[in-house]
Amino acid sequence: MLEIIGLIIKISIVVGVTQGAVAYLILVERKIAAFSQDRIGPNRVGPLGLLQPIVDGVKMFLKEDVTPNYVNKPIFILAPFLSIVTAMIGFAVVPFGPVGPNGPGLFDGPIQFQIAPGIDIGLLYIFAVGSLAVYGVILAGYSSNNKYSFLGGLRSSAQIISYEIPMGLSVLGIVLLASSLDLNTIIQWQDKNAWGIFVQPLGFFIFLICAFAETNRLPFDLPESEQELVGGFHTEYSSMKFGMFFLGEYLHVITVSFLVVILYLGGWDPPFVSLGDSGWLMAILKVGTLITKVLAMIVFVMWIRWTLPRFRYDRLMELAWKRMIPLAIGNTVVTALILQLIRR
Repeated sequence: MLEIIGLIIKISIVVGVTQGAVAYLILVERKIAAFSQDRIGPNRVGPLGLLQPIVDGVKMFLKEDVTPNYVNKPIFILAPFLSIVTAMIGFAVVPFGPVGPNGPGLFDGPIQFQIAPGIDIGLLYIFAVGSLAVYGVILAGYSSNNKYSFLGGLRSSAQIISYEIPMGLSVLGIVLLASSLDLNTIIQWQDKNAWGIFVQPLGFFIFLICAFAETNRLPFDLPESEQELVGGFHTEYSSMKFGMFFLGEYLHVITVSFLVVILYLGGWDPPFVSLGDSGWLMAILKVGTLITKVLAMIVFVMWIRWTLPRFRYDRLMELAWKRMIPLAIGNTVVTALILQLIRR
């Protein structure tokens, strides 16, 4: 019974924190956009504009929810929920800090910094549930019975499926080095040896590019390219249904930022400092280190959005199939050969 209560509390904390974080990440991105464009940005609602996310959320709820008569209503309503659910359930295996006795880890205290500890295929799980995000987008385009929305959904499915291939291949190098699909084990390997970015620089570069494409962020936001497809797959959506797609997008940004940090930036391992293996203080410091790295990664993702222009669609697909996939396969083969020679 206590385990169930603890699980409910952890789920509530993760859901509550991520939802609140999304609201203020939108404010941060608007500030970054304003800075890059030499303007002020939100600064009217509350001190420094800090109450702007609350006003935006209330506005989303109060706007009229219009559902056109010609849409397929069950699927039309389901699509935005799929976008959020597929982004949220990936957090079940994300280690927010050292994991205790129910799974591999460094911290033997009473708190588990992971919703579902002890899952040794956490990385595979995240890729599996993350790949389901394409259904929310393509079903939104299909159910709208709108040609612009349908074309936007087709673009999205082609883009996301194409970049899932090199993304999955790019992590095989670090998986081979750590000899595990468990995210905790991968962090521990980096703690004992070297960060993934130093031993797998090409894998990191490929994974980072694919992460931008998977989250539909500039310069890879072709599925919702408003210059060509009105609003893309969410053209017919309004009110909170429209907001759910943006909520799902930012949740995906948080998820991939966690993955980048865990796989290639040492996880909760701080640079140039060696922390102890147990104790409350060490555990809190490691959680703080991980969150700090993730926040820095999210800001980097936002900065790139307001720095680079959008790709042309044929160049986008060419990059995935003719550049990223061969490079990812080559990186995996070279890593496997080097490991085989070293272990001999």
